[in-house]
Amino acid sequence: MVIKTEIGFTTRDRIYVRGRDLADEILGKMDFIDMIYFTATGSKPDDRTRAMTNAIIVTATDHGLTPSAIAARMTILGAPESLQGAVAAGLLGAGNHFLGTMQNAATFTRDEIGELSDSDDEAAYLARAEEVVRTYRAARRIVPGLGHPIHVEGDPRTPVLRRIAGENGFDGRHWRFIAAVETAAQREYGRLLPINAAGAVGATVSDMGLDPVWARAFALIGRSAGLLGHLMEEIANPQGQKIWDMILAQDDSAELAGLRDPAHTDKHGDRK
Repeated sequence: MVIKTEIGFTTRDRIYVRGRDLADEILGKMDFIDMIYFTATGSKPDDRTRAMTNAIIVTATDHGLTPSAIAARMTILGAPESLQGAVAAGLLGAGNHFLGTMQNAATFTRDEIGELSDSDDEAAYLARAEEVVRTYRAARRIVPGLGHPIHVEGDPRTPVLRRIAGENGFDGRHWRFIAAVETAAQREYGRLLPINAAGAVGATVSDMGLDPVWARAFALIGRSAGLLGHLMEEIANPQGQKIWDMILAQDDSAELAGLRDPAHTDKHGDRK
């Protein structure tokens, strides 16, 4: 039985990735975006793909105390020796509500665009979008890539991502489709549901010709860097303990209200 991978192998004095010597042919010659594609596909990206991918990864890096950042901070509070565990804890929450939404939006644009082509006019795109939105509403399904709980008047990242996509030739039929979906949704629901960053990335990834899973991959790569930033700050200026203190304060309030027997905790506030 032979177990092998096409990605790389190691000898006593050499390391090879996709057939190239890591020390002599890759180090100092490829940047990180190059290496992402080269490792996964065996080919380096062109300049347009490199620029677009860089923008997507930067977009996903951070936007505050999100659940993933809180999970990472709480993990390092309990295990200060485990930087890797804290990053992993944050990434484990990259599902269909956070971060993974980029993949959902990419899948949506790819699967729901139907037979629309570059030669179709805006009326055709809008007609298809209206059909899709009505179907989603009837099924009580959320339309991927639209709406934001904070940026209700428009996600500030979206127009910038579309501009960069246009500059690099990735503002194609999937972008036209998600824009039509935004218009159709506003008509259907009677309020603006702006294209969010997930929708922008999803449409871009589809116009790049990549499988939707790449959208989640880019999100994970970017968020790893963001989580490391949060953890560096957590070490210097802990916030996780403040979150835990808030919970303990609630427990104390419950105890004072007679809702919990104080004998069931030790002096540190841990339940016995």
